[in-house]
Amino acid sequence: MKTRLTHVRANVKNLQKSIEWYENVIGFAAEAPYPSENPVYVSFEFEEGACFSIMVDEKPSLGRYNFVVDDVDMLWEKLKDKVEIVEPIFDTPYGTRKFTIKDLDGNELGFCRQ
Repeated sequence: MKTRLTHVRANVKNLQKSIEWYENVIGFAAEAPYPSENPVYVSFEFEEGACFSIMVDEKPSLGRYNFVVDDVDMLWEKLKDKVEIVEPIFDTPYGTRKFTIKDLDGNELGFCRQ
């Protein structure tokens, strides 16, 4: 069976605090809060691949979300002193360069160059 992933969601405890973190620390841009009054869900702008979103839920997501970025070294320098690091930047045996951090709720976010 072939699949095509179109949407992923990470759970967060405080939507507004998480939106501010994703926008101000990482540089994502939030869009499409749902519902429009007292939202519990928001997605972030994306270019291609799966849409990444967050939603209020007390249960942790327990996953890792990997993002391809244009300049992983520049992003590493921007984030390394502002976030909790899971894996510092390194070159993988399969030809990528990546690092992994945690958001405010412990969701793992990987950023890589392919």
